[in-house]
Amino acid sequence: MSAMQETDTDVDARSRGWILVALMFAMMLAAMDTTIVSTAIPQIVDDLGGFAQITWVFSIYLLAQTVTIPIYGNLADMFGRKPVLVVGTLVFLAGSAACALAWSMVSLIVFRGLQGLGAGSIMATVNTVAGDLYSVRERARVQGWLSSVWGVAAVAGPLLGGTFAEHATWRWIFLINLPIGAAALGLLVRFLHEKPRHRAHRIDYAGSVLILCTGCVLIFGLLQGGQAWPWLSAPGVGIFALAAGLIVATVWVERRAAEPIMPAWLWRDRVLAGTNLSMIGMGAVLMGPNVYLPTYGQSVLGLGAIVAGFVLASLSIGWPLASALSGPVYSRIGFRDAGLAGGALMTAAAFAFLALPDSPSVWLLVLDQVVLGAGFGLLSTPLLVGVQSTVGWDRRGTVTGANIFSRYLGQTLGAALFGAIFNSALRERLTGASPDLRAQLPQHVDEVIDALHGAHLSAPAQQYLREAIGAATAHVYVGLSAIAVLTLLVLLVAPRRFRLADT
Repeated sequence: MSAMQETDTDVDARSRGWILVALMFAMMLAAMDTTIVSTAIPQIVDDLGGFAQITWVFSIYLLAQTVTIPIYGNLADMFGRKPVLVVGTLVFLAGSAACALAWSMVSLIVFRGLQGLGAGSIMATVNTVAGDLYSVRERARVQGWLSSVWGVAAVAGPLLGGTFAEHATWRWIFLINLPIGAAALGLLVRFLHEKPRHRAHRIDYAGSVLILCTGCVLIFGLLQGGQAWPWLSAPGVGIFALAAGLIVATVWVERRAAEPIMPAWLWRDRVLAGTNLSMIGMGAVLMGPNVYLPTYGQSVLGLGAIVAGFVLASLSIGWPLASALSGPVYSRIGFRDAGLAGGALMTAAAFAFLALPDSPSVWLLVLDQVVLGAGFGLLSTPLLVGVQSTVGWDRRGTVTGANIFSRYLGQTLGAALFGAIFNSALRERLTGASPDLRAQLPQHVDEVIDALHGAHLSAPAQQYLREAIGAATAHVYVGLSAIAVLTLLVLLVAPRRFRLADT
């Protein structure tokens, strides 16, 4: 047992403004990373090769980020937010610089993993610092500002990525992180001050290792299942059996740890358990439009890539607005009921997509996305602020990390589930075509998009593929709607009143 320090933040009103700017800069690093990389993939492959490995450029980042979030949240409660956030940002910047120097696809994947390790700290700690600095009523406005970063990233990321790839070099998509990160670090060091209070801590090394291993195995299985191997194959069953064994071992170790990374009270408390489960549901719902709406827009409706991207980006209009305006809502009706209102909007938007005509206008899709984003904002912000308010400083990092980890776990589950639904529905359509059409259609789901955009298909075959993709997207939204309803039910059984802590 070693003597460590527990801290409280101690800043004046002027410093809070600069710290919020620093938090937004730090959040921008994590928010813009995926969108800015996506548009430069062709140039990266031309330079480094390894197209078959390209999915791991994204998967390794998501994996490293997600599994480390609860660990960083726990460490922030032990050692203070500032050192955890500063170290995590430095790790992210080191990974960015290394990515810019990558000499092969394998080296790029390894360095992206390093970036992800830093991003986990940013995602876990930024929202915790905001919870420390601002009152319950003010946190909604602050969450609106932080959420707006994602909206800016959705637009700026692809533009910057495309510009760097076309007019300079793809390596600048990583180098651009360095000045942004330096600005965040400078402001944090200058303005964020924490008052130390000496306290002894025992780091849960065994729990940390088991949580990392469990998360890696589970998320790896979800990412690869249905892609690298069938779900019910020996590798598919084996990896989930290993994940189940690791979960049992993690629970056993965490129950006996002096200061566990994922303490049992996170799941014994009905408020925290209900909130975390609802975040898993929200994360899953989020992946439906993120993955399949652009394909639907381009392949079914014939939209250009820019317009399809705009439709998806409209999700980021409603989200920060609803987050920023949620303060008066949860102050009046409570955190749980405000979250229910957001869940109802999310559910309504999911069902509304299914009710759209066969060839909806772009503006109907945009309106549906804005409502969906508003549902996300009104669901996530009151529940995050609510759980932060039920604990003191020494537990706020843990509950914030668990909340954000749950959302990212939900996104991984959603990607796996909706991928299976979409591919199954599309495969059924391909095999169910008439013999004349079947001779022209691709034999595998992976070939559908290339075939549709090629010039060798007849008009009836192209129309059939468009309808097949539209039907598969509708199947995804049926699943998405079901998860939205389940999320509402989870919130309904959660306590209506949150017990607020004194600090």
